[in-house]
Amino acid sequence: MGSGNDILDMYIYETNTLLEQLEGIVLEAEKESAFSQDSVNEIFRIMHTIKGSSAMMEFDTLATVAHRIEDLFFIIREKTMDVVSQGDRPALFDLLFKSIDYFRGEVEKVEASQPLDKDIDSFLSNINSLIAKIQGNPVQEEAPPPSKAPAADSAEAGPRHADPSGAFASDKNYPYELYLTFDEGCGMESLRAFMLVTAVRDFCAESEFTFQPADVETNPGTSEFIIENGFCMRFKSPEHREGAIGVAKSSGAIQSYQSHDYEPPAPVEEEHAPPAAAGVPAGGQAAGAGQPADASRHPGNQHAPKESLISVSLSKLDQLAAVVGEIVITESMVTASPDLKGLELENFTKSARELRKLTDELQDVSMTLRMVPVSNVFQKMTRIVRDMTKKLNRPAKLTLLGENTEVDKTIVDSIGDPIMHMIRNSMDHGIEESQEERIAAGKDPVGEIVLSARDTGSEVIIEIIDDGRGVNDDAVLAKAIRQGIASPDVEYSHREILNFLLAPGFSTNTEVTEFSGRGVGMDVVKRGVEELGGNVSLSSTLGKGMTTTIRIPLTMAIMDGMEVAVGDSIFTIPINNIQATMKVGPGEVIHDSTRGEIIKCQGNFYPIVRARDLYQLQSGVTEIEEGVLIWLEAGDHSYCLFVDELLGQQQVVVKQLPAYVNSFNVKNYGINGCTLRSDGSISIILDVASLYTAARGV
Repeated sequence: MGSGNDILDMYIYETNTLLEQLEGIVLEAEKESAFSQDSVNEIFRIMHTIKGSSAMMEFDTLATVAHRIEDLFFIIREKTMDVVSQGDRPALFDLLFKSIDYFRGEVEKVEASQPLDKDIDSFLSNINSLIAKIQGNPVQEEAPPPSKAPAADSAEAGPRHADPSGAFASDKNYPYELYLTFDEGCGMESLRAFMLVTAVRDFCAESEFTFQPADVETNPGTSEFIIENGFCMRFKSPEHREGAIGVAKSSGAIQSYQSHDYEPPAPVEEEHAPPAAAGVPAGGQAAGAGQPADASRHPGNQHAPKESLISVSLSKLDQLAAVVGEIVITESMVTASPDLKGLELENFTKSARELRKLTDELQDVSMTLRMVPVSNVFQKMTRIVRDMTKKLNRPAKLTLLGENTEVDKTIVDSIGDPIMHMIRNSMDHGIEESQEERIAAGKDPVGEIVLSARDTGSEVIIEIIDDGRGVNDDAVLAKAIRQGIASPDVEYSHREILNFLLAPGFSTNTEVTEFSGRGVGMDVVKRGVEELGGNVSLSSTLGKGMTTTIRIPLTMAIMDGMEVAVGDSIFTIPINNIQATMKVGPGEVIHDSTRGEIIKCQGNFYPIVRARDLYQLQSGVTEIEEGVLIWLEAGDHSYCLFVDELLGQQQVVVKQLPAYVNSFNVKNYGINGCTLRSDGSISIILDVASLYTAARGV
């Protein structure tokens, strides 16, 4: 049995997964202004699962809201989408989006151990008024009570307890019912059903239970009936049924099971609230049985191939990555041991090569375990564009490219906010306020924002492109001068003016709106991305639009680095930041009174930063011709670092510095972490962006 925390974590994970799935369905349906029957079934199933699992966790308010939305979609499912008039459909979509936000907010409270909102009356009245409108339709009289049938129903293939097909006959002498369905295509369904019966007979007398079809032992032809209708078992006591559920759970080919207690036929139609409305999940509802929502199965009898998936805690993956990192380091230390120098060990060398091959494979596998597609983050942006389009009355669409690009889980969790800021910026500042303005500029009346991701092998490049107004350099420069960020006496290039947009507190909005103008500007994006070891760059054409390019590493645990020596110290520089390396003579260095040493490279002038002087090292070369210049780029910074020599490229395991060392703000001095070298010595990993900032203060 798992602990309470394990169950709660599973509830939070599965509810959030279902809400993401629901949001995608509603966004797609809103474009068509209608739900397909499959979508209605899926929403019904999602709400049914949230209702059951919330009730199991005793989150009664969530269960109640989910139950009422389930009622609403029961009506739509029975009567098709035609029951909702065109005038009521926007209200239906808005209600679902508000519901998603409500559930998300409440789940966040659950995560933070905060009390849930008990006041849901206004929410329920909105749902009830929509149900009343739908039931005001002339065909409403024919509808069965909305919450009666679905109380123990999963909206999936398989018999419902109401059994409208009449496939199973109820028996008041055996009131505790259990309905089971088998995995599609598993084969020998009648034999599998008989094996279940045999297992039940071990603890339950023949007279204590019955099953349908009754001839599964002798008639292989019953397989077709079971495929179509499922298999039914009935018991005289609930304890025996619970035992049968245990048998079903341990059987490999059971797709789903639902239990229900016998109810005598009731001709009088009740308006609402069967026992399940009180928040008790119906019988063996899958959520309570550890099978809450099998997202791989969809209604409409479209069964996807069964996948073997397992949820693993991120902390365990972190532990695995740490152990693999240690193995890689230890393997290097063994094979490069100074004790082996000068020895001819043919067998050892052969084994060492094989070991290196295996450790590389292990490293790759451990990395891919943490890799997840950016699609979840990207899909959330669709909702943001949708909401802003409505609130700003500014038609726009979001186009997603490269959603399946995979990035380290830690990075995916962190890039959501920077991307959201840029999408909001494109909507609020980029896309023109009126369609007339766009038409006059020769553009499509509906604005477009493109969000794309692509993998270059060592990093992921995310671009946010809009076809809006672009950046007005004069307006930005004027605002920067007013805020004291820029000087009126200096001529700034187009790129430098764009970089003012990334300055803290900078905003071109003249008034505070829901979306911008509060001084929380694009510096949040810059800071967030740089914390991930990435950088942000902007480009814009006035009247055509703006592009934001975010470059982030695939993973922060392992990186390709260039090892360099400065005196007795060894440093590692991320390969991604290195543009070129060069040897120069003293005559090629220009001495500037304000910027110090400068070197001309490919038509541009770059400042030189001497690593020995920056870190005040006791040893190391001082003459420019004796060392090596490494041309580095990170975000807006481009400069040359002077070191003694290059030691070679290495794939290194990034080790975070201890909290005690970090308390001295070493990150502000260009130190990002460290790594162990093959000889057991430590190499400091340099942060190219903050190193330049530190050097300017030297």
